[in-house]
Amino acid sequence: MTIKTAQTNQTNQNNETNQRNQMNQTDQKTILVGVTDIFFYTKVRDALMAKGYKIERARTQQDIAEKASATIPSAFILNMNDETLNAFQALDTLKADVRLKTIPVLAFANHEEVDTFNRARALGVTKIVSRNEFSARLKDLVEEMLKGERLGARG
Repeated sequence: MTIKTAQTNQTNQNNETNQRNQMNQTDQKTILVGVTDIFFYTKVRDALMAKGYKIERARTQQDIAEKASATIPSAFILNMNDETLNAFQALDTLKADVRLKTIPVLAFANHEEVDTFNRARALGVTKIVSRNEFSARLKDLVEEMLKGERLGARG
């Protein structure tokens, strides 16, 4: 083997290693949003993009699994009342993947649905709030959640 071939092989191995490492690392600026309502999604997207986040939208269970695995986002946002996207099943999917189960989840639901709040917490949601609070404080909630995760806090 020539020196040039050995250098090329080493470069290729380094590139593959870097790609594998990048795939296993959380993308600190990407947030996966499980919301099928286009108007609500647009509101979330516009608010978070203004803060420098990249937003990935998930509309189906397959989207959740594929996009979460592909991007390893810094956070997930789930609408617990979305009947098209079963948020409880989405949580099961996320929490079953060792690479994704520690990523914080911000969820929202109708304020009168106490059972939904309790079930979401039991499934590992980092923070669940009412839809009204979510709308009013979206940017702050995301920042608080991500800051808490960097500090090792949960809740």
